[in-house]
Amino acid sequence: MRHARALPAWLAARLWPQRARLVLWLPVAMGAGNAAYFSLSREPGPLWVVAAIMICAIGAGLLRWRGGLLRTRIGVGLSCAACCGFLAAWGAAHRAAPFPDLPRRATHIEGQVMSVEDLPSPTGAMVRRVDLAHVRLRDGIDADMPPMRRTIRLRLRANDAAGGGARQDAQRITPGRWLTVRAMLRPPMPPDLPGGYDAQRRAWFTGIGGSARALEAPRIRDGGPNDAGPGDAGLRDGVGAAWLEDARTRIARRVMTVLPDGRGAMAATLLTGRGGDVSPRMRADFADSGLAHLLAVAGLHLGIVMGIGMAVTRGVLALSERASLFWPCRQIAAVAGLGLGCGYVVLTGGHLPAQRSLVMAAIATLAILTGRRVVSLRSLALAAAMLLLIEPEEMQELPMQMSVAAVMALIAGGEACAASLRALRDAPAAGHRMAGRIARLSLASVLAGTACLPVGMAHFGNVGAWFVLANLIAVPLAALWIMPFGLLALLLMPFGLDGLALVPMGWGNAVVIWLAHHVAAWPGAHVAVPQMPSWGLALFFLGLCWLCLWTLRSWRLWGCVPIACALVTPWLARPPDLVIPAQGRMVALRDGDRLLAGPRGHVDRFVMDDWTRVLDLRAGDLADETATPDGRVACRAGTCVLARHHRHIVVQLHEGGGGIACGQADFVVSLGVDRAPCPGVPRIDPLVLWRSGAQALHVDRDGGIGVLSDRAVRGTRPWVMGPGQHGTPNLPMARAE
Repeated sequence: MRHARALPAWLAARLWPQRARLVLWLPVAMGAGNAAYFSLSREPGPLWVVAAIMICAIGAGLLRWRGGLLRTRIGVGLSCAACCGFLAAWGAAHRAAPFPDLPRRATHIEGQVMSVEDLPSPTGAMVRRVDLAHVRLRDGIDADMPPMRRTIRLRLRANDAAGGGARQDAQRITPGRWLTVRAMLRPPMPPDLPGGYDAQRRAWFTGIGGSARALEAPRIRDGGPNDAGPGDAGLRDGVGAAWLEDARTRIARRVMTVLPDGRGAMAATLLTGRGGDVSPRMRADFADSGLAHLLAVAGLHLGIVMGIGMAVTRGVLALSERASLFWPCRQIAAVAGLGLGCGYVVLTGGHLPAQRSLVMAAIATLAILTGRRVVSLRSLALAAAMLLLIEPEEMQELPMQMSVAAVMALIAGGEACAASLRALRDAPAAGHRMAGRIARLSLASVLAGTACLPVGMAHFGNVGAWFVLANLIAVPLAALWIMPFGLLALLLMPFGLDGLALVPMGWGNAVVIWLAHHVAAWPGAHVAVPQMPSWGLALFFLGLCWLCLWTLRSWRLWGCVPIACALVTPWLARPPDLVIPAQGRMVALRDGDRLLAGPRGHVDRFVMDDWTRVLDLRAGDLADETATPDGRVACRAGTCVLARHHRHIVVQLHEGGGGIACGQADFVVSLGVDRAPCPGVPRIDPLVLWRSGAQALHVDRDGGIGVLSDRAVRGTRPWVMGPGQHGTPNLPMARAE
């Protein structure tokens, strides 16, 4: 008992020298509360919400009491921060509009164009994707329904990219105009594997209500003042978006005219944010070489643009003696750089990663204006806390996780190696100074790339070995050559002289493309690994925070333990023996390191690629006549038998398949409409898939058969649609009597 009482005192004594770093753990606690909300299997009741609010209120009062013990204040502060993260996620989830109940037939839809993007199709042709707001259904009983509160993502036909044939000039699809088209609608799809990526959750928080595929050429018209819903604010926003979209289109067209190949596609992506001209092969090379971040406008590009703006502004001010002596040149340059960064983010489409980077850049500018440290863990903590309150759902997505991991590793690693890098920088020998510059760049690539590796394992299921070398060459080239010439091209474009800058920019792009292509072909550039589970990723972030946020070396090194454990977690889970997507048109059986899918003609290659990537297995075909050498999988006349640990799972691939030996069946899977094969035997049939979504079967070594469904993993949440993927009917308000 005496030792138990002494433990808090010992802990407080150890924490006292680290008291300046304790505030950095508040965003960590907010992230933990955020993760706790998204990990629930059902929505918390009002009692839980009231309790969280009370904890925040009581904690705020206790924190004002200066006489409290350190350990009490730490506990109360972390509890309040966790409650804030939990409440922010709960509020964001319940502010979103419900999913609409979309018709399952071809119907005419009408909506206002909000954004337009050209994308490459699998056949190589360019198709246009249009986001529609204020969507109305114009057929049948849905004709008098109010506009949808969510956007519909429409995919046009390949030959309708400009509005249809001879009307190409008069009927251009631009934001602000109204579009009517006959299309097939479908809601956001559930995961194809229990525990897989939840596209419905992403759609819920981004305001997407479903997708549509055009069946005919769209009809386009200009909207009136009352077409945008209440007031004309939507119309004014559409006019501004139309002007910006037209400017981006003209810039991209001019760039592709001067540089009509991959160099131009990369330049158009960097200058306008439109990556539709980048070929799939080029994207794969950039991903395998660790250079994919160069094709996604985010913090790196914003930092380069702001740095160029600050350097140019400081140089111009230095030409004036009065400005140099009496004006706050550093602060003026910081504000000018931030303004240029804001313009760049708007020009490139204002994507969420760029917006988050702009928030951090604004905090850095505020630090310059107030005389504080620009790059510090406190600035990162403040930015992370703001983002968790404004966009709590983004903590579950790849861009924010990579940004936080990379920036935290860069700052903490830079602090740990500051003395050594400073000694090389101030060395009298020129060779040592050059070595210091190379060491700084190499250290940045190693720290950021290594911190992002586990995040890539969790989201992509692969790792690369040569990202340090590729970034060591490509990032300085982008900062010192490509982006400066790109900004110069934007300045010269109104005068028709942009070719003077675009051609040198293309030289730099060619070097980066050549580097990505060759590095991607090296052995070990793309190594597939099993996907890291979500709890393994949480363990990694806990270890990374422990390693980076403390200053005492004997403490911070303990963070390597959870990081090492997290890196092992992908190999702890055994892949399922049988998986079925929610649509129920196909099934896949595991045979060693292969995943055999069938029946033929019903295999969705996109789903199959996702399964093989997540489970780290090779793809194979499951034919009507299949027999593996070891006898674990045998198919005949449309019926397959999977043998595992003296258990037999019988799979009926289609209706009318071969007979089922019910006496030997321990479990039955039926893809046909026949729901009553082998009465009394546990089974999965179309009704089970309709109710519970995707299914995964595991056969234990002791012969037990475990079934995991998508509904069991995701639970009952606002973004999880009901059985059969039916949303909320878009009914009009009742008329007042």
